[in-house]
This record gives sequence, structure tokens and C-alpha cells, in this order.
Amino acid sequence: MDLRVRALETVLAQKGYIDPAALDVLIDNYQTRIGPRNGAQVVAKAWADADFRAWLLRDATAAIASLGYGGRQGEHMVALECTPAQHHMVVCTLCSCYPWPVLGLPPTWYKSAPYRSRAVQDPHGVLADFGVTLPEGTAVRVWDSTAEVRYLVIPQRPAGTDGWSEERLATLVTRDSMIGTGLARQP
Repeated sequence: MDLRVRALETVLAQKGYIDPAALDVLIDNYQTRIGPRNGAQVVAKAWADADFRAWLLRDATAAIASLGYGGRQGEHMVALECTPAQHHMVVCTLCSCYPWPVLGLPPTWYKSAPYRSRAVQDPHGVLADFGVTLPEGTAVRVWDSTAEVRYLVIPQRPAGTDGWSEERLATLVTRDSMIGTGLARQP
């Protein structure tokens, strides 16, 4: 895939259709200013601040925007909190609706037909493919993103993190844990 992308980029640049420097700025923007780091900060704040968590669960769009994250593909957000009894996983069965302001560019697998169909039919199997084993009795709920609503999964806060700063907590949050195909890292 990387070779095909580079080949396409080279051809488009040679023909004058794209400016490689402008493309570098755009890519850097998504890698450093828009992306999973933003979502990790949202989750860390929710873990550390009960009032923010309640606001996030009540009105995710406003709560996320209060931290400076918003815009295209993040206009209508819903936060889903995982608990010991309930695990949430997100898929877009129609295409690849994805909350770019908090998660950045969607991973290739998120857009793949096998993920999109299996996540709904066999969520436990998909989680197993990602190396996730949930405790016995934990229900899995799959949420289907649409052009109107996008979801952010709030994974369970790992034990042993009491007293941690939001910055340190954010290091435990992964993109996959905010999609529900992973869990937060253990300290």
C-alpha cells in the first residue's frame, strides 16, 4: 500500500497536480494536530474529571469542542463509556464515517469490507483478532457510525492510575481503544 501511495504521489507531483510541500503540511497536520492524541486527551480528562465525564456523556460534541477539537467529521459526537459489564465497539457499515478531529485519519482496516461486516456479525471474533479478550459476562455493543453521528469510545481506566495527571493518563489511551477494538494500555 505504501509503495502504491508513493508511486501515485510521484506521478501526480510530476504532472503538477499536487504540490509535495503542501501535501507534507497536510499530512503533518493530521499526524500532529488532528488525530488520536486529541482523543487521548479527551479520554484522559474524562477519567480525571467526573464533571467533564458527565458532560462528555451528555453532550460529547460540546465537551470535545471545549478542548479545542471540532470541525468536519466531528460535528455530531456521542461518547460511549465502557464498563466491566459493557464494552463498546464502533464500525461504519456503509463506508468509513470516522471522527477525524479526535482520532485522525481512519486506519485502513476500519474501511475494509471484512471489518465492516464482521464487526456486526461477530464482534467477539473481531476483538479476538485484535488480541482483546474481555472478562466472562462482558456484553459487547456495536455502534454504527453514520454521516450524522460519530462515536468516541471511552475505555475503562486502568487500575493503578489514581493520582495520575491527565497528560500521563493520555499515554495509556490508544486509537484502537477509542474505537473499541482495543483496551487502554496498562500502566
